[in-house]
Amino acid sequence: MEECISVFDMLKIGIGPSSSHTLGPWRAAERFLQELKEENLLPTVTRIKTDLYGSLSLTGKGHATDLAVMLGLSGQDPEYIPVENIDGIIKIIKDTHLINLGNQYPIPYQFADDITFNKEFLPFHSNGMTFTAFIGNEIAYEATYYSIGGGFVVKEERINAKEKIKIKCAFPYMINNAAELLAFCKSENKSISEIVYENEKSMRTEEVIDHELMRIWNTMLECMYIGCHTSGILPGGLNVRRRAFDMHQNLIGLSNYSNPQTWLEQIRLTEVKFRQILKWVSCFALAVNEVNAALGRIVTAPTNGSAGVIPSVLMYYLVIENHNAGPKEIKQFLLVAGEIGSIFKKGSTISAAMGGCQAEIGVSSSMAAAALCELMGGTPEQVLMAAEIAMEHHLGLTCDPIGGLVQIPCIERNTMGAIKAINAAELALETDPKNAKVPLDKVVDTMWQTAKDMNNKYKETSEGGLAIAVNMADC
Repeated sequence: MEECISVFDMLKIGIGPSSSHTLGPWRAAERFLQELKEENLLPTVTRIKTDLYGSLSLTGKGHATDLAVMLGLSGQDPEYIPVENIDGIIKIIKDTHLINLGNQYPIPYQFADDITFNKEFLPFHSNGMTFTAFIGNEIAYEATYYSIGGGFVVKEERINAKEKIKIKCAFPYMINNAAELLAFCKSENKSISEIVYENEKSMRTEEVIDHELMRIWNTMLECMYIGCHTSGILPGGLNVRRRAFDMHQNLIGLSNYSNPQTWLEQIRLTEVKFRQILKWVSCFALAVNEVNAALGRIVTAPTNGSAGVIPSVLMYYLVIENHNAGPKEIKQFLLVAGEIGSIFKKGSTISAAMGGCQAEIGVSSSMAAAALCELMGGTPEQVLMAAEIAMEHHLGLTCDPIGGLVQIPCIERNTMGAIKAINAAELALETDPKNAKVPLDKVVDTMWQTAKDMNNKYKETSEGGLAIAVNMADC
C-alpha cells in the first residue's frame, strides 16, 4: 500500500491565523488526547503541560499557539467550532483555572504554568511541541509532535521532515512529481483534474468528493464575503486597519444582496473596468487574510498565511473570465490546485518555518496559476508551466512577520501572490511548451535547496528582516 496526499489534505477548513502555529498545535493536542484515551489514561490524568519550541515559541503568542493548544485539549474541532465561541471558551479556562479535557474530564489548569515557551529548537523540526500528562506528581505519558505546515502533524520517528503525514491509500495514479503527473496525462489522454479526480475516487464516492469540494469553496466564498463586510482594527497590537471593507465599498457601490451567493452574482453583474480588475483580486485576497488574522474560519491553501491566493484567483475567474462558470469549474480548479500543492509538499516543503514565505505564498501562487491555466484551456504541459513560472518568481522569499503576527507583510503578500498567479497562467497560455527551459520539478528541487540554505532568522522566527527593521512601536 503506497502513501498518498489527497486534495483534502492540502485544502483543509480550519481557524486562523496560522496553519503551522495554530491549526497544527490544535491538531497535536487532539492527537495527544486520543493517545491518552488509547492508553486508558485520560480519565485519571490530573495535569497536562505543554512545552513549545523553536518557531512555535518565538512567534507562538502572535499566532495564538497557546490558545490553539487549550482549544484542542478542550475537545473543540477547528473545522466546526463556532468562531464566536472561541473567546468565551478561553476566558472560562483562564477564569476558572480548569480545562475540560476532551470536553469530558475537567482538571486544574494554570495558563501561565502549563504552557511554556522554550526558545531553543528541537533537532527534528523548528515547530516542535511536547505534551506531558501527569497523574498526581508522576509523569504518566509524554509525546513530542512537529507541526510541519498546512496543519500536518508528525512525530519524531519519521525518517526526516520531508516525509510528511499522508493518507494510506492505493491511488490508481501514483504521483510523486510533475513528470509522473504529466506522463499519466499523456498515457491516459486526460487533463490534470481528471487524473486527480480518479485518484480521489479510490478513497471516496463521487458524491462525497463533489460535496466536500463545494464545501471548501463555500467556506472560501463566505470568508471573502465576511472580510469584505467587516471593518475595524485587527487584533494583536499592531493596530492594522482592515482594508478590504473600504476597497469593496468603493468597487461595488450601491448594491443589494443578502448572502455570499447573491453577492457573487451581484459582482458578476458589476461592470468591471480594466483598471479595477487588479483591485478586485486584491480585495478578495485581503478579505480572506484579514479574516484569518482575526482568528476566523478559512481554508488552508496550502497554509493559513497563504489562504487568500487560491480563493481570490478562482473568484477572478468566476467574476471576470467566465460568468457562466459553476460547480464543474470550481471543482476542476480545486483539484488541480490541490495536486500541485501536493507535489511541492512531497518534493520540498509548505512550511514557512522550514522554507520561508516561498513555501507558503510561493506554493499557493503556483497552485492557483496551474488551476487557472487549466480552466482557461491550457494543456497539461502549459498548466505545469504556469505552476513553474509562479514559483520561479517567489524563490527566496523570506518569512519575517512583524510582531510574530500573520499581518505585516503577510496579508499584502497574498494580493501579490494572486496577481502573479494570474500573470503566470497568462504567460503559460501564450507559450509553446517546447520552448520551456525550466521544468516544474527543477523549481521544486531549487526551492528545497533554497530553503535549506536560507538563514533561520528569516524562517518565521521574527528575528530578522522586517520583523527587526520595524518594531511594534513603529507600527
